Amino acid sequence: MRLALFEPDIPQNTGTILRLAACFSIGVDIIEPCGFIFSDRRLKRAGMDYLDQVELSRHDSWAHFIANDNQNRRIILLTTKAETCYTEFEFQPADILLLGRESAGVHDDVHDAVDARLRVPMSPDMRSLNIAVSAAMVLGEALRQTDGFPG
Repeated sequence: MRLALFEPDIPQNTGTILRLAACFSIGVDIIEPCGFIFSDRRLKRAGMDYLDQVELSRHDSWAHFIANDNQNRRIILLTTKAETCYTEFEFQPADILLLGRESAGVHDDVHDAVDARLRVPMSPDMRSLNIAVSAAMVLGEALRQTDGFPG
C-alpha cells in the first residue's frame, strides 16, 4: 500500500500525511510541482521527527510518476466526484491511494488514467474534508481490509 500526493498545495497537510505514512509503514509518492518549497518549516513542523522514517519518492510530474512502472499497482483516486464510497471498495495490498491537490483536485487526464475513483460520504451541503483526514480514513479501511496494519 502507498499514498501518492498530486501537486500538494499545503505543507502542513503534506507533513501530516507523511507522519501518518511513517506510523503505518506506508510509502509515499509526491507528484510535483508542489505549492511550497519541500524544505518548508511548516511541513517539518507537521511531520515532526517522523519525516526521516518515511519511504518517500518524489516525481517531477504525473507523466514521470506513471512512467515509474509502479509494479503494476492499481491507482485509486480519492475524489469528491466519485460515485463509489470507499467502504464499498475491495482494496488490494499493493494499491496506491492518490490524493489530489487541495485547491483543485487532479486534472481530467489523471481522472481518466486511474483504476478506480472513491469518495468519502459526507453531508451534502459540505464541499470536502481535509485531505489528511480523508487519507487517514481511507488508508485505515484499506489496511483493515488487507490485514496491512504494522505490528
